[in-house]
Amino acid sequence: MLAAVAVLWAVPMALHAWVPNAGVNAGSLFQTLLPWTGLGVPLLLVLAAVRRSRAAAVAVLAPAVVWGTLFGGALTDKRSGGGGLTVVSHNVNEGNTDPAGTARALVGAGADVLALEELSDASVTVYSRELAAAYPHHAVIGGVGIWSRYPLADVKAVPIMPWTRALRATARTPDGPVAVYAAHLASVRVSAAGFTTGRRNEAARELAAALRAEPAPRVVVLGDFNGTYLDGALAPVTSQLRSAQREAGDGLGFTWPAAFPVVRIDDVLVRGMTPRAAWTLPATGSDHLPVAATLGR
Repeated sequence: MLAAVAVLWAVPMALHAWVPNAGVNAGSLFQTLLPWTGLGVPLLLVLAAVRRSRAAAVAVLAPAVVWGTLFGGALTDKRSGGGGLTVVSHNVNEGNTDPAGTARALVGAGADVLALEELSDASVTVYSRELAAAYPHHAVIGGVGIWSRYPLADVKAVPIMPWTRALRATARTPDGPVAVYAAHLASVRVSAAGFTTGRRNEAARELAAALRAEPAPRVVVLGDFNGTYLDGALAPVTSQLRSAQREAGDGLGFTWPAAFPVVRIDDVLVRGMTPRAAWTLPATGSDHLPVAATLGR
């Protein structure tokens, strides 16, 4: 029985992309929590040892190998030197009671470009004041904003929802122009009705359409996607971009909730650039951790 459970545990892990999303959106929920399926491996090994079952112990290799294939690379530090552009993205939380402290912490990260999501009308004034010295160029539309050491041009809202949750600008960096997107996809909910993702999925499709039409050869998308890179419902976006954390990070880089992160729903996604390093920053007054990456040409 333990051997059978081990094999059955491995199958949905290996075939996670085919877990159906109909009805309760089980596929998206499973893919969001996919890294945690690895906890079944030591549990099954302990049970196999208790039962002194060699067959069960051998069968546990199946989920172990599948998990290692999916996430084993995250256990190594892939960060390297180089890269001319450092970026930070942070959902600062509309209810953040210390926006000034959050702004000072972000300045301390030394990024060239900041993308902030979930800005309130009141907090924009605070962030603009606290970030002005380090970031003389900024643009805010709705609840998202971009602060930059370099001039910003071609600023426009990206219509992914009825109200503004995405912004695009061109950062005039010393190495040439970079199209920078700040995006905050719609929230999701887990309830008795299942995993509610309809608005988020529609926002992802709208963002994907904007990215397909983006003419710039170098693109950085910073934001809170309210979903993970492996969530198949976000494939319209993620199929066009690469995750800096997956390519050049150290660890799984979980970002939410900040007090005890269990998922990575905030990310740095790129096209036409090479991730050199990616990491999470210490907690601020938000319920999300900030994410950072250094990018090369």
